[in-house]
Amino acid sequence: MIIYKSPSEVDRIRMAGRIVAGTIDRVLSKVRPGVTTAFLDSVAEEYIRERGATPSFKGYRGFPASICTSLNDEIVHGIPSEKRVLREGDLLSLDFGAIWEGFHADSAVTVFVGDPPSSEAEKLVRVTEEALEAGIAQIRPGGRLSDISHAVQQVVEGAGFSVVREYVGHGVGRNLHEDPQIPNYGPPGRGPEMRPGLVVAVEPMVNVGDWPTRVLADDWTVVTEDGSLSAHFEHTIAVTEDGHEVLTARG
Repeated sequence: MIIYKSPSEVDRIRMAGRIVAGTIDRVLSKVRPGVTTAFLDSVAEEYIRERGATPSFKGYRGFPASICTSLNDEIVHGIPSEKRVLREGDLLSLDFGAIWEGFHADSAVTVFVGDPPSSEAEKLVRVTEEALEAGIAQIRPGGRLSDISHAVQQVVEGAGFSVVREYVGHGVGRNLHEDPQIPNYGPPGRGPEMRPGLVVAVEPMVNVGDWPTRVLADDWTVVTEDGSLSAHFEHTIAVTEDGHEVLTARG
C-alpha cells in the first residue's frame, strides 16, 4: 500500500534529506587512497548524530554500520571495514540514510578514489548519474511510476550498459523501504499514477557487464555475477503539485 505524505511529513523528510546531503559532502571530503571504509562510516555517523538525527541503516535488519560502502564490482550493501583500504582508481559507491523525527531520507553516490582507472569506468559513472536525472525528470502529477523505470533503462542501455534487475527503488517515509517498488527497467505508462504526497527513492544500479548479481558470504554485499564494475546513484524525491522536489539535493 502506498502511503502518501502530508506537507508536515514531507517537511521532516526534507530535513532528513538535508542531513543526508551534508553527510555525503562531509564523507566525500575524506575519500582518498589509504583511508578505510570503516573510517568513512565513522565520519558519517558522527555527522548524522551531531545534527540530532539517527543513521537509517545501522541495525536495519541487522546491518552493522551507518552507511554502505561498495567497491568496484560491488553493487550495493557493502559493509564498512577496517580491512577495506581505499586504493587509487577504486570505484566507490556510498549509500546514506538518516532519520529525522521519525522519517527517513536515502541517497547514494559513486565516486573514484583518485583518478578514474579507465575511460569506460568514467563513462559508467557519468551514465548512471544521467540515468538518475532522466528518471527524476519523469516525476510529476499524472505520470505513471513506470515512466521513471523506462527513462532510466533507455539511458543505461543506450550507452551500452545494463540495469540491475533484482534491486529496485522504493517509497520512503516512516520506513526506509515502503511501497511502491520502482524498477529501473520496463515499458512506460504503467503502474500507479503519481500524485502529490508520494515520496520515492529512485536509484539506478548500473553494470558495465551483464545484469545478474550474487550475494557474498556476509549475506549483505551484492556483486556483479560477471565481476564487472558497477555504479549506483540515488535521490529521495517528493511529488509536488506542479512537478517534483529532490529532497536530498546537495549544494
